[in-house]
Amino acid sequence: MSHSKGFTLAEMAVAVVILAILLFGAMVPFSTQVDIRNLAETRRTMDSIKEAIIGFTQANGRLPCPALGTTPTAVAGAGTEQFSAVTNTCTATFGVVPWVTLSTPETDTWNRRFSYWVSPIFADAPPNSPPPVLITFSSPGQTPACAPTPAPIQSSFALCSLGIFTVNTRNDGTHAALAVGNALPAVFISHGKNGYGAFIPSGVTLPAPTGADETANANHSTGATNFFSRSPTAAASGCNDASGGQPFCEFDDIVVMISSNVLIARMVAAGKLP
Repeated sequence: MSHSKGFTLAEMAVAVVILAILLFGAMVPFSTQVDIRNLAETRRTMDSIKEAIIGFTQANGRLPCPALGTTPTAVAGAGTEQFSAVTNTCTATFGVVPWVTLSTPETDTWNRRFSYWVSPIFADAPPNSPPPVLITFSSPGQTPACAPTPAPIQSSFALCSLGIFTVNTRNDGTHAALAVGNALPAVFISHGKNGYGAFIPSGVTLPAPTGADETANANHSTGATNFFSRSPTAAASGCNDASGGQPFCEFDDIVVMISSNVLIARMVAAGKLP
């Protein structure tokens, strides 16, 4: 007597997954699929950059300095951190992720460089760097001041050091700014598909955004300290990021924060702190 053989649960599960993928491909427009892939790839790249930044810090006792965003790719020094061996400090605290120094990709999937800001006390040379340097472990305005005893000798910052950057989101109803990251040592940003305010490989800066939140993320001043990270929104007429009752303005930036807690924990694990 013959016995018919049916599908196992595992085979049924695989079939359902394949069917779901096929239905997704049939129902979602091709352009949307491309956008989803580009976003996912950029996020993976930014995850690898974050690890490279932390790895650099573990090896050198400080965060890497930014590279100049205005230097074309083919020009000498492009992608190299702007660090002065004379003053043992960054020559600028804003620029782009130093992709040559870190051996990371230069651009996101839209071919724009990643904007990068670093807190000075996390990026100056450790006290044991030649020539010997005297450094502070407190950011301007930090209260109480960070004065560790004994002071670290292999790290430019201490367990009590705080960064200077804040990343905010917005309340969906009132549009009030809500901090999601405080006292951050570093922030880097992909300016998304629209690319407003980003540097491109030729060294050119793309046009500035119109919305307040993307404008904050495209602030190329070394004095910029506040940034925004929120759900993407499409362009809308009469928009106002800060005023409830109005639609949000266009926003597609991807913001990555490097917190002092994560950075310090990794430095302790590397034996560079306390």
